[in-house]
Amino acid sequence: MQIFSGVKMKSFYAWECDTLVLNILGTPNAKRDAIGKVKGHQLCVSVTEIPRAGRATDHMVRFLAEEFGVAVSDITVVFGRMNVNKQLHIRSPNRLPAVIGQLHLLSQL
Repeated sequence: MQIFSGVKMKSFYAWECDTLVLNILGTPNAKRDAIGKVKGHQLCVSVTEIPRAGRATDHMVRFLAEEFGVAVSDITVVFGRMNVNKQLHIRSPNRLPAVIGQLHLLSQL
């Protein structure tokens, strides 16, 4: 179990009330923007932007905002803006990508 910013993480994601806490392994300079598979305690996310001065992370936040159906301002980069290992807080996501949605539904059974 990993602990990030006070949240005990048994998985790559956790919930703090209505906020989704998400651990990410980023891949910049990819062929396309995509949410990939889970690797350990991180969700793989690829983006097309180059890794320079946090531009890839900024691009990732814009991409994920669309995927989760939230405004860019609803996503906070807790750590890892200049690193491939990141943690994001996504406030009140309107949609959950399949990899999260399936696990979330199973955990409620």
